[in-house]
Amino acid sequence: MKSRIRKLYCAPLLALFSVACGGDDETDTTAPLPANAGDAVDQYAEIVYASYSDALSAAEALDASLAAFTAAPSAAGLTAAQNAWRDSRPSYLQTEVYRFYDGPIDNPDDGPEGQINAWPLDEEYIDYISGPEGDTAGIINDLQRPITAEEITGANEEGGEKNISTGYHAIEFLLWGQDADPVGPGARPFTDYVVGDGGTQANQERRGLYLTTTSDILLADLESLVEAWSPDGADNYRASFVAEDPAAALTKIISGMIILSGFETGGERLQAALDAGDQEEEHSCFSDNTHVDMIEDVRGVQNVWLGRYQPLEGAAVTGTGIRDVIAETDADLAQQITDQIAQSLALAEDLQTPFDQEIAPGNAEGNARVEALIESLSDQAELLEQAVQLYGLERLPDPV
Repeated sequence: MKSRIRKLYCAPLLALFSVACGGDDETDTTAPLPANAGDAVDQYAEIVYASYSDALSAAEALDASLAAFTAAPSAAGLTAAQNAWRDSRPSYLQTEVYRFYDGPIDNPDDGPEGQINAWPLDEEYIDYISGPEGDTAGIINDLQRPITAEEITGANEEGGEKNISTGYHAIEFLLWGQDADPVGPGARPFTDYVVGDGGTQANQERRGLYLTTTSDILLADLESLVEAWSPDGADNYRASFVAEDPAAALTKIISGMIILSGFETGGERLQAALDAGDQEEEHSCFSDNTHVDMIEDVRGVQNVWLGRYQPLEGAAVTGTGIRDVIAETDADLAQQITDQIAQSLALAEDLQTPFDQEIAPGNAEGNARVEALIESLSDQAELLEQAVQLYGLERLPDPV
């Protein structure tokens, strides 16, 4: 799948798991699910809620910075907004492990993931680009289109998978502009937002309105996820999740870990970028923040595995993790997975910046670092496959 836009899944969730049962002449080697599985499911829900709450808090800080910048554009204000965008990313990226089982984030009917973090993004769908007639490109420069939340959300993926109009990467592009620098991020001037004398490009006021409206949409989407996982919701998604059979919940949890590790981070975000050798293929290409994407995605898997999460403020959220469940049945396998995830995290942290130079053709050392992380994530996914099979469970399929 070339596009990184989230897809629907080919297997219905009516059959989340299957138990391996032997016939009359076969020995059933399926292990019983340990008694602490329910505790791990409860702890998972606690971590999900805490991390989505942090993602929302960081997005609120970003929103405030964007409002201040657009109200009085300046070089310092643009830098502050860019820093707030960077600061908002780790909390959200650690939540990506909660995807891939049609939960609140990527429910095929109303999941907001495609509005939050979809990529790759065709820049000229939103705003001006370099090149002939590039000054008039995008929704911002189409004066027939109103800049409203309804218009912007309705435009997302309209007419093509790269026609992304919302989310973190739309905001990223509006803050940095196109990345034409092979060794640095985009260099959008703050004057793109200055109305009147001193302004550059056309439609500065519309550009500022687009930026703040997109931030409003992001906040609303994150608020919906916090509500879905709130411990105070009597009939929200979390209530039904913790009440279901632990085997079904465990299947969803580990499926998210497997698919994010191998298919998404290792494949769609790393292998595809390495194969292309093109900075346009990196996940956060405008800001050159891609290395953080890789680190925090792996950290999110580690959070779920260990049953712990460190909030932006306050004490760590700790409890029974998936590791503790697996260790009850196969302590050696549990330790192997613990070590493999730690290795993946170390390799992600070892990536050099900017990431587009790591994938550049001819950079043997950089390519090797990326390939080492891909291989580690593949091994990580395979070990997690063994974990889910211990109990005769069948993980959910990769997106199509």
